[in-house]
Amino acid sequence: MKRREFSLGAAAVLASPAAVLAQARVPEDGREYRTLPRTVPVETPLPKIEVIDFFWYSCPHCNAFEPTLQAWSRKLPDDVVLRRIPAAFRDNMVPQQRLFYALEAMGKAGELHVKIFDAIHKENVDLTRLATMADWVGKQGLDAAKFTELYNSFAISAKARRATDIQNLYEVEGVPSMGVVGRYYTDSTLASNHGRMLQVVDYLIGEARKPR
Repeated sequence: MKRREFSLGAAAVLASPAAVLAQARVPEDGREYRTLPRTVPVETPLPKIEVIDFFWYSCPHCNAFEPTLQAWSRKLPDDVVLRRIPAAFRDNMVPQQRLFYALEAMGKAGELHVKIFDAIHKENVDLTRLATMADWVGKQGLDAAKFTELYNSFAISAKARRATDIQNLYEVEGVPSMGVVGRYYTDSTLASNHGRMLQVVDYLIGEARKPR
């Protein structure tokens, strides 16, 4: 989903054989990715390479991208760290930022990440309001009262605000999109499809390893 809606059909997500051959070229700055005008602070200490997945749980394109991202992430080299940041372009996206960070505080964000996508997109569960979120969390065997307390806490509010700050510093156009080492940004529109976006990220990881 974009600030202006993503319009990725099946043809955009799955590249044709001709497109795959065309995509063997070296990604071009300003075309398939952008070098940011200012470096964004990273949380992952050097010499690790921080890669950010910007997403929104209710975004159908993020849901479609998630299996591909999961498969890609399992093959990442040891010096690369994938960090997830829930995006919010509007106020009604903030609750799912808080959902993510409250579950992270409970040590369950990774375990429930795909389940949240499935609940929304396969089971039609309303995970846009605290009451329904707490009910769903309780059904996953977690303490719903603790989740609610965390969701409403200052610490989680601060994390949500920080997520939006990072999103804006990366000049995120929409989701799914990715940032690399605080210096590079790409998304499915720039790269033309999800698979190519990950190829571009692989290239940018290589660029990040080069001495500056």
